[in-house]
Amino acid sequence: MYNSTILITGGTGSWGHELVKQLLQKRPKEIRIFSRSEASQVSMQRLFDNNSKLKFIIGDIRDKDAVNRASAGVDYVYHLAALKHVPICEHQPYEALKTNVTGTENVIEAAIENGVSKVIYISTDKAANPSNFYGMTKAIGEKLIIHANLLSSKTKFVCVRGGNVLGTNGSVIHVFKDHIRTKGQVGITDMRMTRFFLTLQDAIKLLFKATYESLGGEIFVMKMPTCKITDLAEVLIEESGVENVDMIEIGTRPGEKLHELLLSEYESVTSVLYDNEYFVILPTIPIDGLNEFYSIYEKADLKSYSSEDNLMSKDEIKKMLHKGGFLS
Repeated sequence: MYNSTILITGGTGSWGHELVKQLLQKRPKEIRIFSRSEASQVSMQRLFDNNSKLKFIIGDIRDKDAVNRASAGVDYVYHLAALKHVPICEHQPYEALKTNVTGTENVIEAAIENGVSKVIYISTDKAANPSNFYGMTKAIGEKLIIHANLLSSKTKFVCVRGGNVLGTNGSVIHVFKDHIRTKGQVGITDMRMTRFFLTLQDAIKLLFKATYESLGGEIFVMKMPTCKITDLAEVLIEESGVENVDMIEIGTRPGEKLHELLLSEYESVTSVLYDNEYFVILPTIPIDGLNEFYSIYEKADLKSYSSEDNLMSKDEIKKMLHKGGFLS
């Protein structure tokens, strides 16, 4: 990353902020933050004290020419831009398709055209055996990114798949804390629901690992702790000091699953145990040298990797929230 030019699509969100913070420590030449929101860019510019290494570009990944211009002279692309809200993608699938699929196609073509070294696509657990339109678009995005390795010998493409990252925009943590304080109750869509969680700092560190160690064509799957949403809510209620807070069941939202998968049964057949932090899913299409390189690794040997397994205790949830800075 030293002396490199880096493009981050959708770079004004929570992931983008933390990614920029950690990238600056690696002394890059320039970081380009490409997004649609003028207000978010101005706010981020101020937050980073108008750092001269940051270049803010207003643009939409749906606009191929804009993406192409932003990619000129770039070494690495972190593709974060997406419509991510499950119910919004269910109700407005055309918009999700344009951003999450056509936008990804534009990023791929711009990267190849400009001779980018590596593109890192940030995916989601909702892409594994998807049940909602958001997950479907991200699964298609993964397929496009993997296939892109056959289109260019110079530009490498890799996916990183993670679950819920604590404290990102619209995170359940913020919603719960706000409702505890203002309403004296917490709405749970289903009392049986479980999810994967990781702190933002850890997520970005794992992102760098995939950046440095990937060959191109893999899906790196982060190993993440899991918890019951009711246990998470109880910890936040206990730590808030607010008394008589109720938990009420409000019903699942359109497209919402009870449990998430980071790795499906079908994918486990072509997956290896990379190390203590990652599984690697190998592609079903042949990519030169990839299967040979990973042949020394142990097979994943699991039916699936679900959020309903190996649940954290409330003490472990509390430690995770302290680490993420969500409890004083």
